[in-house]
Amino acid sequence: MSAKTAPPHATSFQLDEIQTALKELNLDGWLFYFFRDNDFLARSVLKCPEIHSTRRWFYFIPKQGEPQKLVHRIETGQLDHLPGKRTVYLGWREMEEHLLSILAGAKKIAMQYSPRNAVPYIARVDAGTVELVQSGGASVVSSADLVQLFEARWSEKQLATHIEAVEALRKIVFEGFAEIKRRMETGIATNEYQIQQFIVQGYERYGMVSDSPPIVAVNGNAGNPHYQPSVDIYKPIEKGDFVLFDIWAKLKTPADAVYADITWTGFVGNQVPLKHEEIFSIVAGARDAAVDFVREARKRGQSIKGSEVDDVSRNYIATRGYGHAFVHRTGHSIGAEHVHGNGANIDNLETSDDRRLISRTAFSIEPGIYLEEFGVRSEIDVYLSDDEVIVGGGPIQHKVIPIMAPQSDWQ
Repeated sequence: MSAKTAPPHATSFQLDEIQTALKELNLDGWLFYFFRDNDFLARSVLKCPEIHSTRRWFYFIPKQGEPQKLVHRIETGQLDHLPGKRTVYLGWREMEEHLLSILAGAKKIAMQYSPRNAVPYIARVDAGTVELVQSGGASVVSSADLVQLFEARWSEKQLATHIEAVEALRKIVFEGFAEIKRRMETGIATNEYQIQQFIVQGYERYGMVSDSPPIVAVNGNAGNPHYQPSVDIYKPIEKGDFVLFDIWAKLKTPADAVYADITWTGFVGNQVPLKHEEIFSIVAGARDAAVDFVREARKRGQSIKGSEVDDVSRNYIATRGYGHAFVHRTGHSIGAEHVHGNGANIDNLETSDDRRLISRTAFSIEPGIYLEEFGVRSEIDVYLSDDEVIVGGGPIQHKVIPIMAPQSDWQ
């Protein structure tokens, strides 16, 4: 998400809701600190307009009462769009004095901080500023769960846009496989980049937009999770090749539409080789085990963390001998401005994401096994409503698609 502008779904600042959340979490306040684009989350939560900013500002929301602004004398208008009392400083000594005065009496303050930098997506405040706040007698805790509440939750309208987007992406996947088949049958040479561009054209046909081109990867390239073809770098697609599509996009309208993100795999032949089927079966099993774990937890009313879901899928793959080949987290939060959102990730590998999975948020589940000769990933999107777990967009993949077989055999 850009550090310079609020997201397109921004409406108005939610002071009452924030103060309610602070009380529920037993926090005395939430302190925002901004300097030279250090914290895009502060800009987004506070709905900051795009204003040139070169000096430090602070905004403190207490659990009750009036918020407090601290701004520099030559940029006094930085927070004029927000409610609260304004205090102006000039020198650093004055800034520290005013800040500690504003925070006086607060014992537990949330900031964009993560202990041991366990969740770097949240860790936007430098250690020195944390030390300054602590010098006044307050303890600093992570704002991770607060950020989720005000950055990651979807409305019912947004959920509807997501489901429509997933359904469209699935159609585009099948159209992409059909295009490969057509080219093979008519003897038209083709490559990863050409099929990637065919998919991009599909976004336009379905009224969608994406923040970057999709992944189309064959054979060994599919063993590189973040491989992307380009006009200069690509491999041909031929009969007997394994093909991976990882595609993500959202509806162009409404403005607050959210992303969908799915991955499917196919084989350019009539019958999928046993090795490909075996690896896909393990990956799909890990995917389904993670979803089942989330569903069971929701039925029991149990609060779970993104790291715990990652453990389930990772252990499933590891016990089948491929733990070394699962080289990324199980999933990521899904957002509106970008496909990677600001909620909890399904991760206990790259980070230790101990954020709770909360209602009205969504995330991908996308385990993978990456070998030298080919790689398999199977990706679906999961949304947590207040009372159920929703996997949107119609059927998910249960077998590698035999691209050269009749399309009736693809399901």
